[in-house]
Amino acid sequence: MHERTYNSRSLRIYILFLILPLLVLGGRLFYLQVIKSYQFGALAEGQHTFYYKIPPKRGKILDSKLRDIAVSFDIASCYANPRRIENKDEAARKISEYFGVNYDDIRGRLAKDKAFVWIKRYISRQESESIGELDGCHLGLIKESKRFYPDDELTAHVVGFVGIDNTGLEGLELYYNDYLKGSTGLSLVGRDAKGRHIESESETIYEALDGLNVVLTIDKYIQYVAERELEKAYKKYKAKGGTIIVMNSLNGEVLAMASRPTYNPNDFNSSPIDSRRNRAVCDIFEPGSVFKIVTASIALDEDVVSVDETIYCENGAYKVASHVLHDHKPYKNLSFKGVIEHSSNIGTVKVALRLDKTIFYNYMLRFGFGSKTGIDLPMEEIGIVKDPTKWSKISIAAIPIGQEIAVTALQMVTAIAVIANDGYLVQPHLVKYINDNNGNIVKEFDYPIKHRVISRKTSDYMKDIMQTVVETGTGKRAKVKGYVVCGKTGTAQKVKPSGGYSHSKFMATFGGFILSDEVNLAIIVILDEPGPVYYGGIVSAPVFKSVAKESIKYLKQADN
Repeated sequence: MHERTYNSRSLRIYILFLILPLLVLGGRLFYLQVIKSYQFGALAEGQHTFYYKIPPKRGKILDSKLRDIAVSFDIASCYANPRRIENKDEAARKISEYFGVNYDDIRGRLAKDKAFVWIKRYISRQESESIGELDGCHLGLIKESKRFYPDDELTAHVVGFVGIDNTGLEGLELYYNDYLKGSTGLSLVGRDAKGRHIESESETIYEALDGLNVVLTIDKYIQYVAERELEKAYKKYKAKGGTIIVMNSLNGEVLAMASRPTYNPNDFNSSPIDSRRNRAVCDIFEPGSVFKIVTASIALDEDVVSVDETIYCENGAYKVASHVLHDHKPYKNLSFKGVIEHSSNIGTVKVALRLDKTIFYNYMLRFGFGSKTGIDLPMEEIGIVKDPTKWSKISIAAIPIGQEIAVTALQMVTAIAVIANDGYLVQPHLVKYINDNNGNIVKEFDYPIKHRVISRKTSDYMKDIMQTVVETGTGKRAKVKGYVVCGKTGTAQKVKPSGGYSHSKFMATFGGFILSDEVNLAIIVILDEPGPVYYGGIVSAPVFKSVAKESIKYLKQADN
């Protein structure tokens, strides 16, 4: 009896010892296969797939004739899966030697607990074809969109450039980035055992939307001519810098805009920052004698002088407060037209003294000085126009001849256009409209005339005066055979950092327009510190002539 009970208990204990490990094992299997199945499944899946943001193709930038200025094309980029790499030191060594990149940088990327890290963006075809030879590195390729500027330096300062992720960093690329960039898509990318992209096992979650195209007012041919002629003068006179703007004086369309020195936006990192600055809108300077057309316009509009009135020019020396004003050569009596024709400082100031300084100041504002023109470019400067309450006793002798005021080249050519278009301030701009890849216009821009600045009568007087400047005055080198050219020269001493004016550094300017019913061009040319010759009528006026002559011929042919 007792023996049977003992044997039964022993049997139960024995069975329990047999069943218990099976229960533990079963529980573990349930935990792993049921409770943790999602996590491990995702981990396993992650070894063969990953989510990838599909970059959109950036929209084109086109000139006014729909010719390419900035485009994008597909190119391969290389990535790695660090989680699959067993010997990361060896992999980093192979990758750095193959691509010619920094070992420490690559080793740092491979140390990350990620299934995707960039190795090198925008690789060559030869590099992409041979990465399979790098055993143990688990590299893959993905197509990306790369920006390209087919004309290299042409329009560089207007268009700007993009960064590694196709985001606009300068110029129109930055200003219109929201239109150009498009929107990112998402894809689930399949990979084989070596981590390579398997197209058949990839799935697009949602498509990328390509960017829109921006159509400019810039004309590539006129831009080319403007840059070519500016480059010649910049090198000939060993200038520190240079600027040219060609604008439609009736509607503010900018047909060309360039600066020197320049750079190649396809390789912008290899150029100094100074060469990437758009001097047309970012640099301010004292305009000197070219500003006399503004003073003359105000005096005529306020009826304080007539065109033929005789002004005594003091034989070349005239004292205003504590300052003695000089002309570049002594004059006795000149008509007011002659004052501007021969660029007399004394004659200009004597007439300006008849004006109330507040009236003079308000006219300057109406001409657009002291505020942004509103052009569709980043980093535009407003210049310097002092409130009359801050004028010194000699300000009235300085501002009318282009001193104690700072302007941009764009502000100055816009003021010249006021005279050319019978007295109105226009809105300078670079973009006509935005369209999609099917040619449908998505957005048009309206640039209404801002306001009247001077009367039609004053404008006509000024055209006559500025024509005389070119025919018989300081601007003779700007003549274009067969056309009436109106213009004004300027040779402004640069302000020294220590104060006062330099006697060796000048800004040489010629600004003017073609008086024609067929062609409405206002052009300004500026050379910064040219030498040894530095007069605007000598170094800048010939650039105006060459650009105007070829532009007129081209535009007339285009209309036929």
